[in-house]
Parts: sequence; structure tokens; C-alpha cells
Amino acid sequence: MPNSSRRTFLGSSAAAAFTAASAARVAGANSRIRLGIIGTGGRGSHLIRMAKLAGGVQWAALCDAWDQRRSQAADLIGEPVDKIADYRALLDRKDIDAVIVATLDHWHSRMTVDACRAGKDVFVEKPMTSLPEQGLDVVRAARETRRIIQVGTQQRSLAHFAEAKQRFFDSGRIGQVTMVRTVWNANSGYLTPVPPGMDSKPAGLDWDAVLGWLPHIPWDPKRYFNRFAYWDFATGGQTGGLFVHMIDVVHWFLGIRQPSSAVALGGIYQYHDGRDTPDNVNFILDYGGKLNVTFEANITNMLSKESADIVFFGAGGRLNIFRYGYRFLPADGGPEVTAGGSPEVAHMANFLECVRSRKAPNCGPADGHYSAMACHIGNIAYQRRERVGWKKEWEL
Repeated sequence: MPNSSRRTFLGSSAAAAFTAASAARVAGANSRIRLGIIGTGGRGSHLIRMAKLAGGVQWAALCDAWDQRRSQAADLIGEPVDKIADYRALLDRKDIDAVIVATLDHWHSRMTVDACRAGKDVFVEKPMTSLPEQGLDVVRAARETRRIIQVGTQQRSLAHFAEAKQRFFDSGRIGQVTMVRTVWNANSGYLTPVPPGMDSKPAGLDWDAVLGWLPHIPWDPKRYFNRFAYWDFATGGQTGGLFVHMIDVVHWFLGIRQPSSAVALGGIYQYHDGRDTPDNVNFILDYGGKLNVTFEANITNMLSKESADIVFFGAGGRLNIFRYGYRFLPADGGPEVTAGGSPEVAHMANFLECVRSRKAPNCGPADGHYSAMACHIGNIAYQRRERVGWKKEWEL
């Protein structure tokens, strides 16, 4: 990937000085964090709501390539905020402590690195990267600048996930886990229609800014509005958008980081609408010959009931867990253990607390790299139709 600005080349000493100054601005538990956001579409708007719920923030600026979304986000924020078209102008602002990056996938790593070099802490949406080599750049930038990076796999901060980890894994109760099944079907966001009247590009939408470092193509409303159907805007579609959440939980609970190999099958079975990501896909990831993790996803069966789950199969029992809560079935026939879900706002609250305290967040850039890499190795296996092994250059 070509470099987007001179920020990539800032010396670590200058960046560290900027870090100290920025940390001083937000020191203290009661400080209001001056926040900016880059990308104010559906996910960005959701994260604005999360930051407002978490509290303790002052909105300084927002950025999007489409003027309509900038205006809508300003209304959602509900307080004076500058609207900016170029993200680099937002990062140049000295009155911003932290930024949210909620753009299309191919911009995540680039903007995160640029934000770190500009002295900002970053909440970046998942997947953190769209290509394997990008993760090393993000981790290097975080280390050199000492910036806080929280990756948006929000399960890391949900109370019932932390409880289940302690109760069944840290205690050893679940025993040896040899298989984990992950499934996420019926996600309607992966079939987003193009709004009426969008055959011609809106005058206030900078299509070149949307494409960024990708090859230039003419305005494509299906690609813009239904991004998960296209590899260049969304990392494999359902894999980088859904599996990344689930494999992050597997890595966290089991204390593992990287698969040794992956195989994959799937294809476009129903929606022959110009997409190039599969509407049905299956992964099998091998972790050192001692654990298999599977993933299945489809958008051809839209029954939402029981459509998403993570299932750990252990010698001591079986755990089903996701955002709805969890259920543990002991192998000895004892009573099942259940719990309900917990509020998503905790992940944004954790990020903001870490901006103030300078403590490590619940999902840092190393976590984000390896969770994205599990998607990348599966995606490569799907594209090549062959078993793909882990490469040394993907390790931090």
C-alpha cells in the first residue's frame, strides 16, 4: 500500500513528545475527551450513540466523504461539531484527543496509523486490517507512538463473556477444548438495497475519497451501499464482518493467537447480483493439530432465530455463548448454567477509560491483528480452493 502522508515517517521521539502532551490533556478521571469520528454511515452512527451513552466526551469534529452523512451525524451528535470532508484535516486538529475510525474496511489500517502518528488514540472498527501485511504497520505505530488502540470486537468488554471465561476456562471446568463451532447466518445487513435515485452519484459524495488507495472505478451504488458483497470494500464479506467477532472470542478464551492452516468452501449460490463475496461460506481452521475451529455463514436462509452462536466442545462440558448470553452443559450431567447478555456500550466505555488512564484496552492492536489474520488465511484458502498454511511473516 502506498503511504498517504508524511505522518507515516514521523520519528518516534517526536511522536512520543506528542503522546505526552496529548495524555496530559485528558488526564484525570473526570476529564472530557475531545472526540472526532471518521466515517459516519450506519456503523459510525451506532458508535456515536455508544460514545454518547458512555459519556464524558466532547465532540470536536466529524468526517465523511458524503456531505449528507456529515449533516446526519451532526444532527445525531446534537452539539456544535465541525464537519470535515478530508480525514487528514481532522487529524491535523490539535484539539482532538481520540478518533473513531468507522470507514470501509480498506481504510481501517491506514487511518489508524495516520491517527497514531498525529497523536490521537483510536477506536477502530473491525476488521482492523483488510490485508495480512497491514497488521504489522498498525502494531508498530501503536508501539512507537504509545497510543491507545481499541479494536471494535465488542465481546471483549461484555460482562457475560468475561464471566464465562473466568467461570469455565480460567477455572479449568470446561476441560480440554478440541473443537469450536462458530455460526452466523441470516444477517440482513448483507443484503442492503440501493436507495432510489442513486444511479447517479450524489454531488456531495467524493467517490475518489471513498476508493482511496484502491484502483479507480466508476461510481457503483451497489458497491457503496451493499459493501459486504464486495472484496475490496469488505474483507471477504461475512468472514471479515462476522467471523472476526467470533474467532476473537476463541483466541481470548483459549489463549491462542494463530491457526496453523485453513481450508474453505463456499460460493455464490443464490444472489447473482454482481457480488464477488460468497453468500454461503465454510471455514475450518486448524490450531496446531489439537483444535479445529469452524465457521459457517449464509444469507440464503433468513430465519433470524438461533442464527448466531459460538459453541465450545470441551471434555468437561459444552458452552454456547454469544450476545444473547451463555449456556453451559456439564459433561457430568449436572445442572446447566445460564446467563443473559450485557450492554454493548461497555466496549466504548473501556476505550474512553483507557484514553484517560493510559491502561491497555480490552482489545488492542495485537489482538486485532490475529483475529483479522484468521479471516485472511480462511479467505485465501477460499479464493485458492486449497489448504493454506500460516506464514512466518504474518507474526508480530
